[in-house]
Amino acid sequence: MPGSSATTPPGSGVEAADGSAQDRSSDESWPTAGAAAILVLGGTAEANALVEALRARWPERRVILSLAGRTRAPHLPEGVAVRIGGFGGADGLAAFLVAEGISLVIDATHPFAAGMARNVQKAAASAGVCRLKLLRPEWQPVEGDRWMAVTCLAEACRALPAGARPFLALGRQHLSPFTRRGDISPLARMIEPPEQPLPEGWTLVLARPSSDSQAEAALMRENGISHLVTRNAGGAASYAKVAAARELGLPVVMIARPPAPEGTVCETVEDVVAAIAAAG
Repeated sequence: MPGSSATTPPGSGVEAADGSAQDRSSDESWPTAGAAAILVLGGTAEANALVEALRARWPERRVILSLAGRTRAPHLPEGVAVRIGGFGGADGLAAFLVAEGISLVIDATHPFAAGMARNVQKAAASAGVCRLKLLRPEWQPVEGDRWMAVTCLAEACRALPAGARPFLALGRQHLSPFTRRGDISPLARMIEPPEQPLPEGWTLVLARPSSDSQAEAALMRENGISHLVTRNAGGAASYAKVAAARELGLPVVMIARPPAPEGTVCETVEDVVAAIAAAG
């Protein structure tokens, strides 16, 4: 997997994490470390780690963690201000940024949360607030991988042959195309129960992804899995299933990410902290 780096396209209005000067847009002033509040849009392990890192580096600064609220018992850092629920689109988010005196919004949501990324971009521009994206590196195929690259859920569904026993490591919100396939018998893993009963012949596993590739391999062997279907979320936390599929020689239907948003993008928590510190 690729190493960490921070990329700063021209005109993004921020100095690079290494302190080198970058173009600053005329309508954006990057906040200094001692400025007003930071809003972190979370729901990922990186978001939690980022909140803790920001509070440790700048304890005097107010940091708010926002969650969509889709998970009933989310993992949260201790002692942090948490907001749960939607904003009502870009306009609602812009109003929140102004009302709360936010000087920097950091989008640390899931790499596939393209709609949220667009809303953050619009809201930050409308409110005159600086914006940064924390986007962990994509997984890259290595020797022994048998990846089938696809661009969407529908294409992933079509890639499965009749009679397949796929492991759908997609969560509960991304199963619809597969439920219309009566000729496959998937195992679906998710944290929360599905809103609708799964079709006959499916196996439901309610659990978080394991970080142990041997445990993931055992799950696949015990259930006779023929394919792994997953999104290229990147990061170490959920890579074990990809490593397990490689160990077992299973084909992986890998769904590509949406394009990264425009603006400043950092790959690690350390890059985000360094970018803010360098600008201050």
